[in-house]
Amino acid sequence: MSQTPDSVVRTYIEQHRTAFLDDLAEWLRIPSVSAQPDHAPDVRRSADWLAAKLKETGFTTAEVWQTPGAPAVFAEWPSDDPGAPTVLVYGHHDVQPAALEDGWDSDPFEPVVREGRLYARGAADDKGQVFFHTLGVRAHLAATGRTSPAVNLKLLIEGEEESGSPHFRALVESRAGRLAADAVIVSDTGMWSRDTPTVCTGMRGLAECEIRLYGPDQDIHSGSFGGAVPNPATAAARLVAALHDEHARVAIPGFYDGVVELTDRERELFAELPFDEEQWLRTAKSHAAHGEAGHTTLERVWARPTAEVNGIGGGYQGPGSKTIIPSTAMVKLSFRLVAGQDPDHVEKAVRAWAAEQAPAGIRCEIAFGAATRPCLTPLDHPALQSVVRAMGRAFGTTVRFTREGGSGPAADLQEVLDAPVLFLGISVPSDGWHAPNEKVELDLLLKGVETSAHLWGDLAEHWPDAP
Repeated sequence: MSQTPDSVVRTYIEQHRTAFLDDLAEWLRIPSVSAQPDHAPDVRRSADWLAAKLKETGFTTAEVWQTPGAPAVFAEWPSDDPGAPTVLVYGHHDVQPAALEDGWDSDPFEPVVREGRLYARGAADDKGQVFFHTLGVRAHLAATGRTSPAVNLKLLIEGEEESGSPHFRALVESRAGRLAADAVIVSDTGMWSRDTPTVCTGMRGLAECEIRLYGPDQDIHSGSFGGAVPNPATAAARLVAALHDEHARVAIPGFYDGVVELTDRERELFAELPFDEEQWLRTAKSHAAHGEAGHTTLERVWARPTAEVNGIGGGYQGPGSKTIIPSTAMVKLSFRLVAGQDPDHVEKAVRAWAAEQAPAGIRCEIAFGAATRPCLTPLDHPALQSVVRAMGRAFGTTVRFTREGGSGPAADLQEVLDAPVLFLGISVPSDGWHAPNEKVELDLLLKGVETSAHLWGDLAEHWPDAP
């Protein structure tokens, strides 16, 4: 009986499973901690290792790209088919710091398999999810009889993601010609759960600022001057109190300009997820849900913009009392942005709002950091549907949709390359990213391989339908 393409993929993966996991373990042994200068040689060694392995896999080009910080890896495997779409896979090879004394049950840089789980720093975030594409493309070739992928396949594997990607956008801008793609696949994300495979359709952006309020030229006696001069700590409290209205909506004029609202279909899809709010609250170590009226918790976290107070201070905070009017106060704010919001517009709106809040005699200074733009791929985009079909074939069940409440460098790729960003990840919440005993479920990791194997042919077949 002849084998189906799906069974050929599964057979190929099973035949090469041991070698694949041995190679991954070898990579995981390299402590590529970008945040610790002592590990800079290890981050470089990780990049060199990956470039060599990608060449061994079959990529015709595999280069280490140096940045002012840690190196990235670029690889390319052109398709023999004229007119084939070009797909860029993004991930990162640096990892979070880890040490046995942090609470690990085994050496974080000596991979170990226990009960079907591979434990090591980077197993899920992000080496495991990068590496499944190497076996995936080989399984794709085995199932189709091709000698090159059905798409022009490129990889960009960053070396500074765990340090905030400080040089990533400049790298993408300077190499935009080499990185040009019709679609970007980000494999640095996860699924809802092992029983509910999901595809993420977008991430929020981020803008952050620190507002400093200056009153008297020095701390002054509250008995002699209190009630007669403005107090910057009071001004800071009033500013924070004015940040939201009674419905928990951000009260900054112009803040919601351009926001892409959720469609009824998207709200229905969010509602289909098996969300347990009580369990979520336990995970959050919180005692009540709260947020913008008219939206569910998932909608608030994934698809609505927010303003949060990250820090507030001013005046005496030591033991006992010190009856002063402080000379300064400060507030740290962060704004999560959704599709349609422009960080530059939000910054201008915040500056104008804060200046209006400050009373006479209080000088207001605001400093913004670098912003991250939001990204969103429409549910009906053909490339997104290819990811959904490929994952559905691998998992054998309905694939649902999520978004991410956090922010990442994906938006830089979308903006600079002018290409839709699609998320393909198989990690689950229990994998413990950034925590002791980080792990990846081996059966899910191999489902990632299988999804990757199916994806390239599906994209090539359906790309003419893309807008």
